[in-house]
Amino acid sequence: MADLQQRTRFEPAEVEPRILARWLESGFVHPEPAGTAGENFSIAIPPPNVTGALHMGHALNCTIQDALVRINRMRGRRAKWILGTDHAGIATQRQVEKLLESEGTSRAEIGREQFVQRVWEWREKYGGQIIEQFKRLGATCDYEDERFTLDAQYVEAVLKVFVDLYEQGLIYRDNYMVNWDPGLRSAISELEVEEREGVVDTLYSIAYPLASGDGEVVVATVRPETMLADTAVAVHPDDERYALLVGQEVVLPLVGRRLPLIADDYVKSDFGTGALKITPGHDPNDFEIGRRHGLDEIGVIGEDGLMTAAAGERYAGLTALQARDRVVADLEQLEAIRGREPYVHTVPFSQRSGERIEPLISLQWFMRMDELARPAIDAVRCGHVQIHPDSQSRRYIDWLENIRPWCISRQLWWGHQIPVWYRGDETYVGATAPEGEGWEQDPDVLDTWFSSALWPFATLGWPESTRELQAFYPTDVLSTGRDILFLWVARMVMMGLRFAEDIPFHHVYVHSIIQAPDGRRMSKSLGTGIDPLALVEGGPRPPVYASSSRAPGDFPAYGADAVRFGLLAMSSTQDVRFSEEKVQQGQALANKLYNATRFVVLRVGDHAAAAPQPRTVEDRWILSRLQAIKGDTQARVDGFDFAKAALGLYDFIYGELCDWYLEIVKPRLAQDADPDDRATLGATLLHVLRETLATAHPVIPFVTEELWGLLPGTDGQLATSSLPAPDSTLSDPAAELAMGRAIDAVRQLRGWRDFVGVRPGAIVPALLQAEGYERTADRVGALARFAFRPATAAGADAGEVATIGVPGGSVAVLESADVDVGAAERRLQERRTTLRKEIERAQKKLCNEGFVAKAPAAVVEAERVKLERLRSELEAV
Repeated sequence: MADLQQRTRFEPAEVEPRILARWLESGFVHPEPAGTAGENFSIAIPPPNVTGALHMGHALNCTIQDALVRINRMRGRRAKWILGTDHAGIATQRQVEKLLESEGTSRAEIGREQFVQRVWEWREKYGGQIIEQFKRLGATCDYEDERFTLDAQYVEAVLKVFVDLYEQGLIYRDNYMVNWDPGLRSAISELEVEEREGVVDTLYSIAYPLASGDGEVVVATVRPETMLADTAVAVHPDDERYALLVGQEVVLPLVGRRLPLIADDYVKSDFGTGALKITPGHDPNDFEIGRRHGLDEIGVIGEDGLMTAAAGERYAGLTALQARDRVVADLEQLEAIRGREPYVHTVPFSQRSGERIEPLISLQWFMRMDELARPAIDAVRCGHVQIHPDSQSRRYIDWLENIRPWCISRQLWWGHQIPVWYRGDETYVGATAPEGEGWEQDPDVLDTWFSSALWPFATLGWPESTRELQAFYPTDVLSTGRDILFLWVARMVMMGLRFAEDIPFHHVYVHSIIQAPDGRRMSKSLGTGIDPLALVEGGPRPPVYASSSRAPGDFPAYGADAVRFGLLAMSSTQDVRFSEEKVQQGQALANKLYNATRFVVLRVGDHAAAAPQPRTVEDRWILSRLQAIKGDTQARVDGFDFAKAALGLYDFIYGELCDWYLEIVKPRLAQDADPDDRATLGATLLHVLRETLATAHPVIPFVTEELWGLLPGTDGQLATSSLPAPDSTLSDPAAELAMGRAIDAVRQLRGWRDFVGVRPGAIVPALLQAEGYERTADRVGALARFAFRPATAAGADAGEVATIGVPGGSVAVLESADVDVGAAERRLQERRTTLRKEIERAQKKLCNEGFVAKAPAAVVEAERVKLERLRSELEAV
């Protein structure tokens, strides 16, 4: 009580670190492994890169997972949130390489062993940053059992999987097409490839003469430098223009090599001339065509991005762009160019080095996926793994049905070194090094996604049959972004079914991607990224987040609860634009709840043991609405509808509980009020607050935990208290109907007062000419500052100056000195004039064919909706 008297406002900067320390000290985040996975609740965090710092995607997913963990912990289930980080081969290696460059050395100079040691040192110094940031958001992960994808036990799991798959014939070494990053000198995964749109190149039309001398075939390409590696020209089998030429040969300009003219269904007859140069060594689609037709695979661009000797002496050693210019010049000398035009297309670049990706055929380790994919498809089709929203299930299945071999080797030093050794013509594959002299281990490491695919079960001790594995596998939910649905989610399903003999999770929730306010992706390099902790604690606001009402500068310190609420409120299954307003809404909610609790606790006694004792219609109404919000919030969270869960809580707490119920019952809490009613009201208020705090806790845990400790009758921590279930005996549809009508009436009456300019303190005399207000007329009058007179009372026959529509009837405003009828009519006329002008402008815009044709459909539809709204308002006034 004394604390609340002294602390007049909620201070997140003081409260949140203190509450977090209490949670961590209590140890509830580390559940003992007991029972079965069906009895318990578990969720595995998508392991952030050890190099990572918290970004908005992390913050959203962290909040989603924490809400799920908290609500299930409060249901009495052992809740384990598996925590750890990924070694992030490419990203981490690049960080340490930059560090070495700043020291004037390089990994090549210090050698592999010393370089790996430097990476471990870097990880020890910087690797825990993002874990501390998770804590600041209130994430109740199992911090006592943090895992790392290069832990000794995890390495054991990775090596076993590799060896087993090799022995099963699913892992093999082959020359195959990969995404090659010339900057990193390594193959990279799809996730490290950035598809840059709007790249403008020149589309060249080049004549390939028929070997018979009877004409030519013209092909179109934006990469003439790769023609030096052409091994065929392809056309569609149904393209009548080339029907008689299929089976003949053309001569490759500049090289003189004869190329077969083949037919393949992949070729698009309407692109260019309908004839496609086939370069199996430098294009993934051409590679597949080449394998189907048994074509040679020539490589003229090397791993360093330079032209190789196979390109010919004139071009060898040039960069690809230099070779392009020389090839074009030489073709012009031959008069072989038939046309050129600008061509806008999408081009792959490496996110890591920034260089253009070169599709190359490279000797790599691959994993055959078709055998693993079939059970993973069945798991989703049969509903054993449910993906939310369901539209993502179709993407998942489509990808698996068309899956290609997976390149699992990377030309890096940091990571799981491939457990293969060579000695002359001998090859040894095993989890431990072979005995004897002369063996050399394969220098490549495994793709990071290979080890990450084992995350849900390797983190729990597999391949040992641990208590943790028995208690928490399979996990319940995986929350992730759609960008790694294939790279990670599908592979975890495959590996879980193959090695842990069960699905890795029952549900996959694919959350939204948060964009900058202008629709661009959030990125530090673009100036559109936000550090979530800048919102929590106050920090730089990028210029793109300034507006006419918000100057550039720092974000205020909103606090973790506000950020959590804002992220959930703006989330969906689609991409969404960041909304600082939603964060402000969360801040307002935390403050409102704090002030409301303070107001109640300072005015009621200790009614902890007393059950709610509703005496009035508003008491029965708020208890009924409480049951509804408890049920709705829990159902929304369970159904992954986090935005509606958060906004529903806001509407109940901010609106129904604070703005309406507390305002209505304030007179009943006055010192001179009926003491019996005051006591029963106190019991009802404390009951409502306790259950409201518990219901809101998964969304805004800090302020609710703080207030829980200040309420009479609460024991222990809210985080480990029971989640209150809806009580059907307290649902009261009749009270909800009566109070809903009363609230709507108050809104109408207040709106009328504001519109006609009645001074705030004036009491307006009126007649209530409506049904359904038998129990609420006095509340409506008090809240709207109207004095309702019986029709038979003195003064009731005073002249009516206005009629206000309310649910069930109307309110007749009687003549008084506080109501200026002329002023009211003037305002109405001004509003009618304004509305007519806005309607005319909207009609002109919608009649403008240029606007309708060029504007986005959503903008046009919004204009139509606006027009209908204006017309409706004009009719009303």
